[in-house]
Amino acid sequence: MEPVLPPNRVLTVPNVLSAVRLALIPVFVYVLVVAHANGWAVAILMFSGASDWADGKIARLLNQSSRLGVLLDPAVDRLYMIAVPVVLAFGGIVPWWFVIVLLARDGLLATTLPLLWSRGLSALPVTYIGKAATFALMSGFPLVLLGTWDALWSRVIGACGWAFLIWGMYAYLWAFVQYAVQMILVLRRMPKVDRDSRPSASAKVADHG
Repeated sequence: MEPVLPPNRVLTVPNVLSAVRLALIPVFVYVLVVAHANGWAVAILMFSGASDWADGKIARLLNQSSRLGVLLDPAVDRLYMIAVPVVLAFGGIVPWWFVIVLLARDGLLATTLPLLWSRGLSALPVTYIGKAATFALMSGFPLVLLGTWDALWSRVIGACGWAFLIWGMYAYLWAFVQYAVQMILVLRRMPKVDRDSRPSASAKVADHG
């Protein structure tokens, strides 16, 4: 039985929000690295986090799921998870070892995609730990950026931000262990499928959280 794909629509509210988030990535890089406008950088991160949460809710509420959205939303999420920590590391706000841990984890997960596709799967199910880890990291980044101001309130917020980031990093790694176990079970229990039976390009999205 063929999987039922969402409608092939482009102009939907969730897709517009995802496109705006995508367009704001280079703006975030510019305002933080070139203009040194930390306040605007914080505003972009907060808007992006809120719109990322909202677009999924809107898609379900207004029945606006689409094939483009299935690809675009997680792709933009991954780009943020790469761009934001790298830019913050260039600014000396977070250490490079922290960025390397996050990127190495995502890189290792990406190498498992061909194995999943060979078993007829498009992605492993997202775990609650993975979702919580992503939420903690995306909440912590704007908080540590707010912590760069020279004020008592800023130091308190920055400390809270680091609490989110450290917890999020460990949860991110624990989610990786969960996915690794799932992958081992898939490889052991599921046979390979023919190329014609593999997920289509529009379904090959791994939102590992």
